[in-house]
Amino acid sequence: MSRISEGRISALAHLALEAIKKSGEVAEIRADRLVLTEIKAALSEILNVDDALDGRVRRKIASLSRRVVEGSSEWDVLYRQYFEEEKRKLTR
Repeated sequence: MSRISEGRISALAHLALEAIKKSGEVAEIRADRLVLTEIKAALSEILNVDDALDGRVRRKIASLSRRVVEGSSEWDVLYRQYFEEEKRKLTR
């Protein structure tokens, strides 16, 4: 349920590869295709985690005793707060 298409992930991976090459941090990258594959995999993993967190946060907000309307300022505040809480739980 990723909110970003494979094409966009690919474009981001290409941008990341170019940034790595320009940075001078890496002497030379000989296997661009392999590096792009790894960057794409990392981006996909990050996005999948964010999608999973999004689902948890939405369920948490929906389970509140009072109804909080999506798009309201209260919903936005709760969403950000709960999203950060869920992210912190992952890094423990």
